[in-house]
Amino acid sequence: MSHTARILLLGSGELGREFVISAKRLGAYVIACDAYDDAPAMQLADAREVFSMLDGEKLREAAEKHRPDFIVPEIEAIRTSVLAELEEEGFTVVPSARAAQLTMNRDAIRDLAANELGLVTSKYRYAKNLEEVIAAAQHTGLPCVIKPVMSSSGKGQSTVRREEDLEAAWDYAHANMRGDRQRVIVEQFVDFDYEITLLTVRHKTKDGGCVTFCPPIGHRQERGDYQESWQPTPMSDAAIDKAQVMAKTVVDDLGGYGLFGVEFFVKGEEVIFSELSPRPHDTGMVTLVSQNLTEFDLHARAVMGLPIPAELRARPAASAVILAERDSAKLSYEGLAEAMAEGADLRIFAKPTSRPYRRMGVALATAGDTDAARRAARDAAHRVRIVYGD
Repeated sequence: MSHTARILLLGSGELGREFVISAKRLGAYVIACDAYDDAPAMQLADAREVFSMLDGEKLREAAEKHRPDFIVPEIEAIRTSVLAELEEEGFTVVPSARAAQLTMNRDAIRDLAANELGLVTSKYRYAKNLEEVIAAAQHTGLPCVIKPVMSSSGKGQSTVRREEDLEAAWDYAHANMRGDRQRVIVEQFVDFDYEITLLTVRHKTKDGGCVTFCPPIGHRQERGDYQESWQPTPMSDAAIDKAQVMAKTVVDDLGGYGLFGVEFFVKGEEVIFSELSPRPHDTGMVTLVSQNLTEFDLHARAVMGLPIPAELRARPAASAVILAERDSAKLSYEGLAEAMAEGADLRIFAKPTSRPYRRMGVALATAGDTDAARRAARDAAHRVRIVYGD
């Protein structure tokens, strides 16, 4: 059977699941990889491989076995040195091996943004033990935010307001580190008005590379993880211009083609760079109902060299997460009909196991304005009940 592209997807969570749907709609053949079997994206892909993305030998074996046109990372914790080797050997890494290497760890992308590109960031330092955390907090001042340089979906992040709480924050960050680097970033707490994700698409055109932006997405976090997002979020034209200039600066430096989730803090007209992911962003789940082309559609198009519209618009919409409460290996769901009765939509991720606060699904809603959409999405999420069978 002929396909338009052969894609090796590294990481098969809920974002990967939606990307598989978008890529297969465009005729791609997708091999989904993750450290555990029956991950969400594997359930919809054409083939699967089960191995740790940090296992360089297994990663190389998968690439050489499947000979993909594109290697598409969906997670941060990957043996990026092997991606660099594969790229040198002729494989196409999305958006580039360098981008994967720099964004795998918060310290590398922060240093690039602040020191090499001159973007506005908060004051920060790194630490690899409690003593260095205390010294870093003295540099940034209190309150400060402490988080691992590598983690998943904000895990291990906490805000510290008192010196006596630094040890607990270090312990929490240390317990939630991913990969093999025992390091945290300690950064000045930004007293922002709101935070946004600016989905930024770097794509091919007849004249070369081009960057297109989605309308900004507002979001709210708890425990360092997003709880709800909404699009568009109100921003002044001046603030949007600043965010777009910074986003374009960093994605052009990283190179390659694909969708980037660029996060900013906004205080009045001041825009402060926070983080970047070279892939669809969890807060961008709202685009499943807010945009005609979702973030996953845009990523698939950019990866495969297909056209991106010159202007991307969004209707008022919101997403709200559905969280698990405890560990379980036997799950079912109730309340879906009630949740959808008022027009909301749902995405159940079909994860085979749960744990406390694990994201198991998302509720989506549109309305006349984002405030009404947020209320509808939250209400729908609360109506979904996870039933634990063990």
